[in-house]
Amino acid sequence: MSVIANTPTPPYYAVIFTSTRTEGDDGYNEMADRMVELAQQQVGFLGLESARENIGITVSYWADLDSIKKWKANTEHIEAQKMGRQSWYDSFKLRISKVERDYGQLIDDSNNY
Repeated sequence: MSVIANTPTPPYYAVIFTSTRTEGDDGYNEMADRMVELAQQQVGFLGLESARENIGITVSYWADLDSIKKWKANTEHIEAQKMGRQSWYDSFKLRISKVERDYGQLIDDSNNY
């Protein structure tokens, strides 16, 4: 499976979440997995890319601003946001951008088993 999201033809939106973590896990990995699972079920969700080294960057892609607003208001997501502020993040920044153009090359992974 490709780690680069296969997004549709623009325009669409990107939510860019950049963070630095506190020490320890304290349930973080389980919650992060649950948030990905839950986001994938949301209307308007297009894909996700994530990387963590010294800072973490997660970019989720959405069809429109209304989909982003509904995701932010999701009850489980609100709880994860609260835990993030209280326990998991030393610092974070969220940015929402409109993607007007994209290009590149993705490996066709449709035949991978």
